[in-house]
Amino acid sequence: MSQQATFDDLISLRRDLHRHPEPAWREFYTTARIVDELETRDLDALYVGPEILDADERMAVPDDEELDEWFEKARVAGAREDILERLAGGFTGAVAVLERGEGPTIGLRVDIDGLPITESEDEDHLPAAEGFRSENEGFMHACGHDAHATIGLGILDAVAASDFQGTFKVFFQPSEERVAGGKAVAESGHLDDVDYLLALHVGLDHPTGEVVCGVDGFLAVSHFRADFTGAPAHAGAKPEEGDNANLAAAAAIQNLYGISRHSDGATRVNVGLMGGGTATNIVAEESYIEGEVRGATTELMEYMEGRAHTIIESAATMHDCDVEISVEGKAPSARSDDALRALVGDVSESVEGVDSILDSDELGGSEDATYLMQYVQDRGGLAAYVGVGTDHPGGHHTRTFDVDEATIRIAIDVLSGSIDRIAAERP
Repeated sequence: MSQQATFDDLISLRRDLHRHPEPAWREFYTTARIVDELETRDLDALYVGPEILDADERMAVPDDEELDEWFEKARVAGAREDILERLAGGFTGAVAVLERGEGPTIGLRVDIDGLPITESEDEDHLPAAEGFRSENEGFMHACGHDAHATIGLGILDAVAASDFQGTFKVFFQPSEERVAGGKAVAESGHLDDVDYLLALHVGLDHPTGEVVCGVDGFLAVSHFRADFTGAPAHAGAKPEEGDNANLAAAAAIQNLYGISRHSDGATRVNVGLMGGGTATNIVAEESYIEGEVRGATTELMEYMEGRAHTIIESAATMHDCDVEISVEGKAPSARSDDALRALVGDVSESVEGVDSILDSDELGGSEDATYLMQYVQDRGGLAAYVGVGTDHPGGHHTRTFDVDEATIRIAIDVLSGSIDRIAAERP
């Protein structure tokens, strides 16, 4: 790929990334491919892997065996060895920096990880029909992060070719799907001088040609895992000698769904995974549950988190078991700033392909871009989360999800135009 990517180049990159989806902290091929492209650009700085992360803030990092498995997959797929070496241990992601004279520092955040979903093989599913369906069976880009990474590169090219004055940083962030990478990036130091931040997502149930200038309604979220440990016994001969970890887990699950609602706003709780025991005639010694709590505000999420931990610990005590609770991912709520929302709307009016502009919309889910947004806002800067619609035949996080590739050009034009305008007007 040349210094300035053509649209065909970008489509080729997006499809290559789509073929190689990787889950949180295992984005080895993805990061290597992005860095490979970035190194052909005239950048003023390029930070890779551990250089973009606060290691102490990483959440839900897989064990070494799983990291090694995905590392080897990336190597076999053709990722450059010298880049892979820099990502060892699951330190993925990159930050690219352009310095173009005096002006504000503007950041763009795009995420890069995939999901544990088996991609459709149906003939009417474009990636299957066109030969770029996932090659990592059981995983796919079912949320558009392959497009996000591609758009980030395209915006970098567009800004570099423009009259932009200031500093521009593109954050290729790992581990969004586990809401486990945003805090590590936010606390890395690379946002300390950022005056304005834009984050991007395609789709969100908006059609191609529609732009949401500033998404709101982020639910703060905390993912948890609880590991219960009891004592085994023969379930027929001596059941009273056992401490049943499965019973502790079951009590916890039932009572989690009984957490009192809160008058300040919406709350959520869900247990999505559970398991334990070894045989029907053995009192279970070990059991686990994985779940999440959410709230319309960070404070509501923290209320739910506190109640959930109390319930889990009480369930363990009730059945004479021990329990260890770990936080597997977390993100606060956030709100897009009105000044950036208005500016994105003005820019979008003149972008070819945009036929509908919404001032705002409610996400109704969670996103760890909120850590980056909040970090910038807490230091007096402005941030906005921009939605660029795309026609997707299946919903987000489904096996038939795909991106209308026309969206890539629209997103590049909207975001690069907004970045140029922010630098010029400093709202």
